[in-house]
Amino acid sequence: MLEQYKEAIEKSNIISKTDVNGIITFVNDEFCKISGYTKEELLGKNHNIVRHPDVPASVFRALWETIKAKKTYKATVKNRAKDGRTFYVNTTVIPILDKKNNIEEFVAIRYDVTKEVFYKKSLEQKERELQELNENLEKRVQEKTKELKELNETLERRVREEIAKNEEKQKVMFWQSRLASLGEMLANIAHQWRQPLTELSLTLFSLKKAAVNGNIQELENLYSESKAIIQNMSTTIDDFTNFFKPTKHKHCFKVAESINESLNILEKIIIKEMISVHTEFEDVEVLGSANELTQVIINLIQNSKDAFLQSSVLLKEIYIGVKKEQDFALITFEDNAGGIQEKEIYKIFEPYFTTKHSSSGTGLGLFMSKMICEQGLNGSIDVFSKRGRTKFSIKIPLQKRSTENAK
Repeated sequence: MLEQYKEAIEKSNIISKTDVNGIITFVNDEFCKISGYTKEELLGKNHNIVRHPDVPASVFRALWETIKAKKTYKATVKNRAKDGRTFYVNTTVIPILDKKNNIEEFVAIRYDVTKEVFYKKSLEQKERELQELNENLEKRVQEKTKELKELNETLERRVREEIAKNEEKQKVMFWQSRLASLGEMLANIAHQWRQPLTELSLTLFSLKKAAVNGNIQELENLYSESKAIIQNMSTTIDDFTNFFKPTKHKHCFKVAESINESLNILEKIIIKEMISVHTEFEDVEVLGSANELTQVIINLIQNSKDAFLQSSVLLKEIYIGVKKEQDFALITFEDNAGGIQEKEIYKIFEPYFTTKHSSSGTGLGLFMSKMICEQGLNGSIDVFSKRGRTKFSIKIPLQKRSTENAK
């Protein structure tokens, strides 16, 4: 049975024996197979014949110190075969003692772990590569994060600059519109004053004649008539200039009164152009500047007047309606001046866009009307055109009297 155990061990392990000086006295077939040497080449040689030059001398000093101290040495050892190939073995070196407890020889039992070592080294290499990749990835993420942060800061700065530029452009367009509107106002005042001035001139002539004739009663009548004409001219200036006041104080006002104010200002023009204006007003109050809403309605009427002339409409009709719709005051302005082409209606509120001849329009009127509705009145303005008719729809949030009193 001992022989059978010995055979089983020799066939399943790599076995060698050396004397106390490290000279090989026995090797089994497995040792020859892994080292590439024959038994004849190994027997009588020092065991360092399979020593790998990469292994430090300190490893072998530790080996000899251990086994000479009659202790078992265990380690994974790197060896080199006859053909230069590297192989690894798990080694157990056991000192064999005689009856006097002296070392007689050393028996080394090994088994091949070359594949496992290579797999382990490959795994360690992969781990190092993954670690490097992770570090590089983290570094790149940090770099990209820094770049994105810088880009974001740059983008925010550029956005602020663009917003500032746009605000400046809007201010410029606002004042250009104010100047254009002022020019239109002066033209309207001149138009409104022509007839009263003619009447005043005739009245003054009659007044002089009555004074020469000594007709006191007629003199007083003509004097009163002249005062009324002058008062009417003064009122005309007040009506036209009210909405050009710089104050932006908001108050609660009736929408119908603001619209009627615009109709009063343009009364002579409406009569002269023979425009039929139909109104239908509900009692509605909103918060804002009545003069600004008056300016919007004046601009819409002026546009309708110009469109009537441009399209040569004979029966000129304008409809203005005011009603409550949920929490809004809905103002509807509609005319039959020929409508707006579909390709132009989407640009109608853009600054400097106009369907009029360059000599009769700046393209700022509807742009300013939109700004007043949205910014001044916190509302909106939309336009629709179909079958020769154009309708503007203005929505302004309702204002209750109790809200005004609370303020």
